[in-house]
Amino acid sequence: MLDLLVLCYHGISETWPAATAVRPGDFEEQLGELSRRGYRGATISQALTAPPAERTLAVTFDDAHRSVLELAAPIMARLGIPGTVYVPTDYAGGERPMGWDGYDVWLGTEHERELLCLDWEQLRGLAESGWEVGSHTCSHPRLARIEEGEIATELSESKRVVEERIGAPCESLAYPYSDYDARAVKAAWKAGYRSAVSVPTRPASPLPLEWPRVGVFQGESARRLLARLRTRRLGPSAATQAALALRRLAR
Repeated sequence: MLDLLVLCYHGISETWPAATAVRPGDFEEQLGELSRRGYRGATISQALTAPPAERTLAVTFDDAHRSVLELAAPIMARLGIPGTVYVPTDYAGGERPMGWDGYDVWLGTEHERELLCLDWEQLRGLAESGWEVGSHTCSHPRLARIEEGEIATELSESKRVVEERIGAPCESLAYPYSDYDARAVKAAWKAGYRSAVSVPTRPASPLPLEWPRVGVFQGESARRLLARLRTRRLGPSAATQAALALRRLAR
């Protein structure tokens, strides 16, 4: 039966002290240990529709930080693991820092460069190397706190822009802040997404448009992460049932 592990990262940095910034050495140690334990890498869409192995690992990145290309991608290439990067489309291709709530504390500091988003050429390069580019909405709002029409625009417009710029279907969405509600799930379905992911604060049942990931944070050794995964990873039965549900949905 399928043992599916979906991890959520943000920035990769040696010096940025943000809770979501993982040091390159820790990142390589974490993925290397999972590879040694028999996990094979896949994009999120591959993992949910055609997993390459009984033990499948999907490594995802929210916010499309430039460090994903500069630091994470070379490590993953050495390990033979593709990734999925979720881009907030209003920020791609510009020099405006991603200074939303939670990141705004780093504006004007020595770490502001960490808030820059990948540009479209860089994102296309990742896609050409086997990565998946998904949507992280247009402006990174808390979807549960905005009007229904705004939700629909954030999801449909970001999907359109990714597809236009990357030249490939945009089939996956990451809910910003993992803050969403039934209206957002309905809007994701109407927009044509096949999967949507979050990082729940407590164990959650996997559903195609509410897929739980395990967030990885600063200072976690491979041993510590593996200990946490033992209590947070989807069990084989749950993962298999959810993957089958997604395949039925895709027909």
